[in-house]
This record gives sequence, C-alpha cells and structure tokens, in this order.
Amino acid sequence: MSQKIVIIGAGFAGLLAALSAARLRNEKGVSPADLTITVVAPEPALIVRPRLYERDPASMTAPLGELFAATDIDFRAGWVDTIDAGKGVISLKGVDGAAEMLPYDRLVVAAGSHGFQPPIPGLADFGHSVNDRAAAVALDKHLQALADRPASPARDTVVVVGGGFTGIEVATEMPDRLREILGQDTPVRVVIVEHGPCVAGDMGDEPRPYIEARLRELGIETIVGSGVSGLDEGGVALDDGARIETDTVIWSAGMRASPLTAQLPGERDTLGRVLVDPDLRVPGAPHIFATGDTAKAATDDKGNFSLMSCQHARRLGAFAGHNAAADLLGEPTLPYDQPSYVVCLDLGPDAAIFTRGWSPRTVEITGPEAKKVKMEVNRVWIYPPAAERAAAFQNAFEARTVDF
Repeated sequence: MSQKIVIIGAGFAGLLAALSAARLRNEKGVSPADLTITVVAPEPALIVRPRLYERDPASMTAPLGELFAATDIDFRAGWVDTIDAGKGVISLKGVDGAAEMLPYDRLVVAAGSHGFQPPIPGLADFGHSVNDRAAAVALDKHLQALADRPASPARDTVVVVGGGFTGIEVATEMPDRLREILGQDTPVRVVIVEHGPCVAGDMGDEPRPYIEARLRELGIETIVGSGVSGLDEGGVALDDGARIETDTVIWSAGMRASPLTAQLPGERDTLGRVLVDPDLRVPGAPHIFATGDTAKAATDDKGNFSLMSCQHARRLGAFAGHNAAADLLGEPTLPYDQPSYVVCLDLGPDAAIFTRGWSPRTVEITGPEAKKVKMEVNRVWIYPPAAERAAAFQNAFEARTVDF
C-alpha cells in the first residue's frame, strides 16, 4: 500500500515542501506510486505575495502545473476545512463545492497567513491592503479609478497605516504611481501613520536614518505615536483627534497565521503560529509538520525565530518536506536552521536598502545598487524553478542547504 504525504498550501513553503519531499523520494529510488505527494490549494499557482505592492498585482502569479507534472507531484484544487490528527485525514471543499476526505500518513501544514484587521470602525468598508492578490487587485482598480474623480486633497492623498516593511514598500511605491494615474503635476500626498515611536522600528539604529532620509526625499510624511480610530468615506481619524482627508487608506499593520493552526495541538504565539520541534514537527501530533507562516521555529541557538517572510518560508518548507518524506522512508529527520538573516527593503523607483543580521542589522548596500538586488530578488530568486526535474530538485536542495 502506498504512503501519502499531503501538503496544505502552494505558497513558498508549500511549494518547497513538495519539491523537497519529491527530491528525497527520487534520491532514494522510491516510486511515486509507492509514496504519493499531494498539494492541496485553491489553484496550481504560486502567488508572488512579496510583489503585490507593485504595479499590476494581477500578474503576480507563477503557474505550477508543469512543475508538478515534471516532479510527479499531485495537485488537488480546494480549501481545507478540518484536520483530524487522530484519524490522519483532512476534509476539504473542492472548487466545485464538493466535500472530500483525504487521508495522509504525513501532513505538512503550509497554509500561510492573512492580514489582520482589528475592529476599527469603517476599516472593513473603506480600508485597502496588499495582503493577498484579491485585495491588491482591488486596490489597483481603486487607484486607477481615482482619475475619474474631481481633483481634491482627499483624492490626491494616500494614507498607509503601519510603518513596517510592507507599509514602507507600499508608501514608497505610491508617489510615482499616483502621478502616473493623476498627472505628473498633481500635488500628491502620501502619509505613513505608525503607532510606534518611529517607522522601520524593526530595522534598528544603523539602517533607520537612511530609510527616514529616503522617505523625506520622496516627500512622504510620517506620523508616529498615533493609531487610527476610524475610517469613513472621506478620511481617517487618528487617536490624537487629528483627521486626514483621503479617499485611499491602505492597512499594513499586522498578519496572522492560517486559522487551521487552531486545530493543531501545542502552544501558539500571538500571531497564531505553532511552536514547533527542531525538525518542524507539531508537538503532540507526530505525523504533522508545520512550516512557513504557520510555524514559529528557532533559526539558531541565539534566541532568534523565523519570521513571516518568503526568505524564511522557502527554507522552512524545504526542511518540512524533506523531513516528512524522511520520516516515512526510515531516514533521520533534520533540525531546521537558518543562521543568516537579510532584508532587502524597496524604497521607491531607484533605491533600496540591503541589511544583514538580526540585531544589530548591518547596512551592506543602499541606493541604486541595492535596488538592483531587490529587483533580482523580486523577479528571479523567489520564483519557482524551471519545470525540469533536475533543476527543480537542485532548487529544493539549495533552499535547504545554501545560506545567504
């Protein structure tokens, strides 16, 4: 009887989990009929989420059908409703609405994350985001439609809530994008509202001055130490009583792990991620591995943990898929590690910043040279490998073994 690995999710972690499991299966000379690998996701495509802040977000997908076929990975279109760890089965709803039960011998939960929106009045009705493809496409359509409205300060103003990585990349994209839509002479205004004491709070003392200077160069205003208390059709109200007239509010303040993690045993952090064992196994569920944005995993022995980023998701996925297959094939599982951490933050049309390390972060490249690196990351490095067996397996091996 064949053994079954089921992977929930076709994002960065799910894709690398599938390729890594298939690579080990191939290396050990095991037939795909004897060890099946099935990816469950709404569509056989990778949503290139790190690029959703850019122009034309509808195009930020990479098809996976040919890649899966080349590596003998099965695909099942649908959404997972429940995980029954005791029975070793998941229930899913297909794209046609039909319910199905899918058994597994090893399960990899790579279901990703979603944007978190607190119950702020008007946020659900008037806020936008780039947390997923549908939201990013809706924002893009909204921005394009601004050209049909009469000129006004509200039309020409974008407020970005959250001064972290996503908020900064969204905000620095906006001035040029608005002028393309509204006209080069339009007095556009972009404002970042950050509840904390500064923007780029996680970047540290060395990178932050460059980021702040770049924001000033682009004419982007920052309001720190204040949150949002409400939105309406014409603007946004802040905690301190101030109001900004705007037709466009983009929420970028917070993510949460997939709700499926609530069905897994073990401890979770404030983001909903499962605290996993060193080999990414879920404590109390020996046949389940959590990875990507659903897992909180130690990256080293210095107290650092994985983050919700494609950089960590790819490597986490590679370890999880390898370990799921190894567990079934009688091979030892491997402890996940990711000792290096780099950030390449986009800062508008002609600049970026590249840093290395956790704390303190060291600035290695800035300006146009860092922008070249960012473009290489966004357009090449994070995309799936070619739909060719050897290249795909090499990509999976490097995702697990090559450090930055």
